Amino acid sequence: MLVTDSIAPPYAQLRPLKPNKTRTFPVYPKLTDMLASAAVHPDPALAYVMAVGAAYAYSDAPTMATIMARLGMEDNHCRMISQTVDAMFIFSSSFLVQSRDGRVVVLCYRGTSPGNIIEWFTNIDMQPDMISIPLPGVAQEYGVHAGYYRNVRATRYEVIAALRRAVEGKSVLPGRGRMPNPLEALYITGHSLGGAMAALMAVMLMTETDYALIAARLRAVYTIGQLMVGTPQFADACDAHPFLGRNVIRYIYQHDAAPQIPPAMSGKFKHFGQEYQYLAPAGWRHNPKPMKQLTGLQNLLGAPLTLLANQIQVLRKLPFHASLDDHLPQHYVSALTPAGVRSEYGD
Repeated sequence: MLVTDSIAPPYAQLRPLKPNKTRTFPVYPKLTDMLASAAVHPDPALAYVMAVGAAYAYSDAPTMATIMARLGMEDNHCRMISQTVDAMFIFSSSFLVQSRDGRVVVLCYRGTSPGNIIEWFTNIDMQPDMISIPLPGVAQEYGVHAGYYRNVRATRYEVIAALRRAVEGKSVLPGRGRMPNPLEALYITGHSLGGAMAALMAVMLMTETDYALIAARLRAVYTIGQLMVGTPQFADACDAHPFLGRNVIRYIYQHDAAPQIPPAMSGKFKHFGQEYQYLAPAGWRHNPKPMKQLTGLQNLLGAPLTLLANQIQVLRKLPFHASLDDHLPQHYVSALTPAGVRSEYGD
């Protein structure tokens, strides 16, 4: 188990040198208050913050700490927890970003890097594991994607231990002592496989009695380009849950292929929670019915070609039904940036 700790650099170091005196950072001066007090989800500002956190989960602890400080969580405590076991298809990494007053923690899960073909095998391990979960309904066992479930479990106990310290008013960083306040608000986010892990962690928190004190502080889960995590029976049971059905919020950019995976030929899977899709030029819309699984071998094989097609002007308007180019996290960050809001780089 690899653990990396970091504290955001002194705030003055986050300000780029500019000739004018216009405020550059933080993007949201009262971000901790916004996160602690938000009562309605989705919230456009928080969706942007979560998309940035999910995108930078592909980096390291110092980078994540700096980016979240730029957004408004200055002097945060950041803890990276990861485990990699190639033979078990485990590539599990998570970041806990704790506000300097201790009131807020954002848990960011790293997704699958499109350039790392070994990691994609995690997504191919599609045989559902049957697990017992006390969700609404009669059935007690539900099928969830074996690869995603294995990855979220790989770092779960370290993540839970850090969150318990936060609930007790301590730093998520061992040995750092007490924080000014105990944890009030927890948010979870992730892109791609990270989104699937975020959704599964939410299910675990909401259904396991040992995690009740942490679950009571979970405000919302914002996933970015999330893959499907379970069977239709599992999804329907989650939708019937008062928190999971409303406060797990999924964002899909254009024709992103990942939210359509696993494909229909691999078995039946289904999304749960609220779904929002971005389609140009209209923008974001709420989908009352979740996106369905990818069908057709030509669509499955054609999705990777969109990464190349986007680089060739004459191919950009081809009618791809599933696109890996649309899965890139920078598209989500751009689409979720509210009008007039500076980026994490101050422009």
